[in-house]
Amino acid sequence: MLMINESGTQGLNVLVVEDESLVLFNLEDVLAELGCSIVGPAMRLPQALALAQTAEAVDLAILDVNLAGEPVFPVAEALRARGVHIIFATGYGREGLPEEWQSHTVLMKPYMADDVAKALALLTSARV
Repeated sequence: MLMINESGTQGLNVLVVEDESLVLFNLEDVLAELGCSIVGPAMRLPQALALAQTAEAVDLAILDVNLAGEPVFPVAEALRARGVHIIFATGYGREGLPEEWQSHTVLMKPYMADDVAKALALLTSARV
């Protein structure tokens, strides 16, 4: 069971960028249970970059740091330019991110549904 006040996440538009199918499907389920709408998803860098630049109404993004061997940071740059909040998903933790991105929320892989809920709660409380 997810431990979050659903009103904080209800209706959020979340861009999902993840290259592993099983992780992606699980994340989509968790976000749907939290009342979020999925933007994308994108599994490769070109698709993710296109969505980051053109998708309307993106409130926040959950970005897998490594997309089939390519770093996701060009996508993060495009989202930052639009003022979109970013959560990085990685098995390397905060230390695995370049210094300029280390202040962002990190979902440490493998993560559970409650970890996603807590990360979203952190950002939604900061958005007020």
